[in-house]
Amino acid sequence: MNPIKDLCTQETGTPTVLQGNIAFAAGCVRYGIHAVDGYPGTPSTEVIDKGLSQVQDMITVGWSVNEAAAVAMGHGHSLGGNDCVVTMKIPGLFQAGDPFASSAFFNDDRGALIYYIASDYTPSSTQHLVDPRPFIKSCFTPILEPRNHQEFHDAPEIAADLGRECNSPVVIMASGTLCHSEGLVRLSPIKKREKVELTVPLKTFNTLPGVARKNYDRVVTERLPKLLEIVEKSTLNRWDRGAGKVGVVTYGVSDLMVREVKQSLGENIDILSLGFTYPLPMKLIREFYESIDGTLYVIEDGYRYLQDEMLRQGMHVEGKSETETLTEWSPAEIAARVGYSIEQMETPSVQPLMRPPMICPGCPYRLFGEIVRKMKKRGKLESVFGDIGCNTLLYFMDAVDTNLCMGASEANRSGYVLANPEKASKVLSLLGDGTETHSGLDATRNALFRQVPGVKVILDNSWTAMTGGQPGPTSPVNLAGQKNSFDLQASLAAHGARVLVADGYDKKGVEQVLKDGLTAAAEGEFVTVVITGVCIRKMPKSAHGTKMQVDRELCVKCGMCQICPGILLDKEGAPHFNNNCSGCLSQAAACGQMCPKGAISPIAKQEGASVNARPALPVAPEGIELPNFAGLSLPEKIAVAIRGVGGQGNLFFGKVLTQMAFLAGYGETNVVKGETHGMAQMGGPVISTFSCGKVCSPVLLPGTADCLVTMEKSEILRQGFLDMLKPGGTVLMASTRVFPYGVDEDQYPTDQEIKDVLAGYKIVEVDVLAEALALGDASGRSANVVMMGALSKLAPFGDFPEELWLKALKNVSPKPAIWTANYAAFNAGKKLV
Repeated sequence: MNPIKDLCTQETGTPTVLQGNIAFAAGCVRYGIHAVDGYPGTPSTEVIDKGLSQVQDMITVGWSVNEAAAVAMGHGHSLGGNDCVVTMKIPGLFQAGDPFASSAFFNDDRGALIYYIASDYTPSSTQHLVDPRPFIKSCFTPILEPRNHQEFHDAPEIAADLGRECNSPVVIMASGTLCHSEGLVRLSPIKKREKVELTVPLKTFNTLPGVARKNYDRVVTERLPKLLEIVEKSTLNRWDRGAGKVGVVTYGVSDLMVREVKQSLGENIDILSLGFTYPLPMKLIREFYESIDGTLYVIEDGYRYLQDEMLRQGMHVEGKSETETLTEWSPAEIAARVGYSIEQMETPSVQPLMRPPMICPGCPYRLFGEIVRKMKKRGKLESVFGDIGCNTLLYFMDAVDTNLCMGASEANRSGYVLANPEKASKVLSLLGDGTETHSGLDATRNALFRQVPGVKVILDNSWTAMTGGQPGPTSPVNLAGQKNSFDLQASLAAHGARVLVADGYDKKGVEQVLKDGLTAAAEGEFVTVVITGVCIRKMPKSAHGTKMQVDRELCVKCGMCQICPGILLDKEGAPHFNNNCSGCLSQAAACGQMCPKGAISPIAKQEGASVNARPALPVAPEGIELPNFAGLSLPEKIAVAIRGVGGQGNLFFGKVLTQMAFLAGYGETNVVKGETHGMAQMGGPVISTFSCGKVCSPVLLPGTADCLVTMEKSEILRQGFLDMLKPGGTVLMASTRVFPYGVDEDQYPTDQEIKDVLAGYKIVEVDVLAEALALGDASGRSANVVMMGALSKLAPFGDFPEELWLKALKNVSPKPAIWTANYAAFNAGKKLV
């Protein structure tokens, strides 16, 4: 049985630690939701991708081509009697604005239509920070905002019951912090929901203007009063009484941040925490307001939704000023706002490296990006109109200029060319295959319809890669494994476009199709260029393992090969490959095609030797028996923060720690893990936090971490990181240095500079990457497990029996081959301290 099916079938009340999205997914199945539809959008993606895709025999689930289609699918499910959840992020809501608004005003019995909308107010992976609550309010659609992982797990039933009771769609809006953090959940009862039988003809669900007028009136006079009564009496509203001198009104994940401040700092704060943000329980809010003989603060993410509502009602509250840019509170910011001073260190004189997110080493887009960069440098191209997806990251190669929203690149280019006809052969539009089939085809048709000459480039990697490789119309199969019949190139041709195709790993081929396309554009033609190459994360294992080498006698140190973080220059300017090199997954290596002397080639091809040979590893135990914990004294609270670079395994590190804490009995109090997702995964800076015991928030207060771990040496310098360490805590630092694209060794902080910043701190430095490589892990990915072994020897983690670490490690990755490698890596790490 797979882990997700376990979650969906285990006994009611079973405690476990789950990521927010997975807790929600399990809740959908356990509470009997009939169907889930959606479109991938970080931070909502895992609900279907990692969760419900694994239990398709228990629930109807699938990806639609865009959010508008998913909403319409959901509405259709509800008309068919199903309770249906539709998943998306906030920009997806606006893409689906028309069907969302139109379906909000029906008033007759049908299945529940529930929207799970994930916010991202950092943002980590979203193009704007618009607060959607006013729009949702204008549609008279209730908004439920879960505060913790348990409420997130229980939200499907609450929303479905409310939707049926009020004949209304319901929005569940969850913060990205909650979506991607992990927390304690007790599994819900398993229930079966009967389908709803329609009591009116389907023709009732029509949006003719006369019908729309009647529907609106019924919503305002019937649905709204019922919703107001429900939210005022809801048991989801929590009033925690204090001294009545300082009050906080909050909702959603901000509740956890407020409680972290109250618990950690001993602040005597009255808290009113709301379950619903539309409609607002204004009578209850007024009662709370009048009970506070002092300052009342509003703590909320987004802009000033609740605060403005309270101000309009004549309540004098403090929150954010009209011009304040804060969109997501941390415990430190809350503490400062309510008057508690937290000492923070001065910004170090030496700064960490800028780490823009980058496309993966070996990505089929990389050669295209380098070719376009050079064309721009030589004046053959002036600008590139980019889009949302992996192609966005070509901005950091100077191969993309503008970016707006899903599918907008070609329409942007067309408008620009109509304003500047002479630019038709000097600009490109660019997007991926997933975005083209999401909404980009509209702009393709528009360019042909308007007869705007130019070149549109579609980077076709066959998957929705930016969000983790979900299937789309250009993939071999859909989520259910059914073969796709859509043909992108045939569709473009059927639209009337000329289609040019090149392999992304064929430098000369890419150069030729771009040249041909721009020549045609100069002659007044619209051309689509398709660059093919499967996303490297979806390539078969047989394609992995190719390693490259440089012939020192042929190399002239020209630097032409420097297009990828997998190949670096030493101090003498000679190139060498590191553990990031993917060998372009057995394709024609990009760096090799850039080399004018033919000095780069695959090792195996020349030497005929296996590049995958590994040393003999110790035999890992099949079973791990946990010791008797009677009398074991563990700390009341433990916290650790882990920094690194996307791809180093921070998220896995945190998962093992949460499992270990849970096994140790901290599930009786709390276990929380926070993490960064989104574009930061692609080579950008990443932070994970872990805490257990008397804790609330996945975001740590300064001065509360027992240990700081850095998987990359210079990341210790990242602003605010050292502030997290408590007095007497330890910094466990890897010697590993990761160079962003275009950064050489001279720009990296020196060892002495880092040492000076860390003066006075307890530092333990370990070379975990070298140990991983010595164990035969050519990718170095097991360095995070080596680091776990080192951490297990330091206080307070040394108090945990070794069996707990190993059991947790095996629980997270039980496959025999991975367990064997991890066992060896963990033991190697122990020897470093």
